[in-house]
Amino acid sequence: MNLESMARDLGALLKERGETVAVSESSTGGLVSAALLSIPGASAYFVGGAVVYTGAARHGLLELPAALPAETRSSSEPYAALGARTIRERLGATWGLAETGAAGPTGNRYGDAAGHTCLAVSGPVERVLTLETGHGDREANMWEFARAALALLDEAVRRA
Repeated sequence: MNLESMARDLGALLKERGETVAVSESSTGGLVSAALLSIPGASAYFVGGAVVYTGAARHGLLELPAALPAETRSSSEPYAALGARTIRERLGATWGLAETGAAGPTGNRYGDAAGHTCLAVSGPVERVLTLETGHGDREANMWEFARAALALLDEAVRRA
């Protein structure tokens, strides 16, 4: 399923349930938010989002401390979970969705290969997922990460 179809179905489900979502994304560069916002009537379910790409953005947009515990480093499941929970709480949404990874063409400073991302959903149902695409095609990875993020959110919303 393409990103637009996923966002349309998810938006309709959120509207039907009267639920909202807030997004914190990194290596998807805003594709998740753009997909959700491309659907007419998105204001009924989309509260807001941020591209949290650097430590400065993490501190300025999410108000997270500059130093986090080692296990909560960027591009990790604990960091994705923290991002999802923080954006949900800060914006007062039903659901928080976060993505953090390395799109490519090279890996990140933590040793993760290009094509690595961690995704998390926070809300009535909590989910985390690590995805490894196995390639360094930056644009392709960004799209794959965005599809995986929407799929994870869709799964959580449907399970709630």
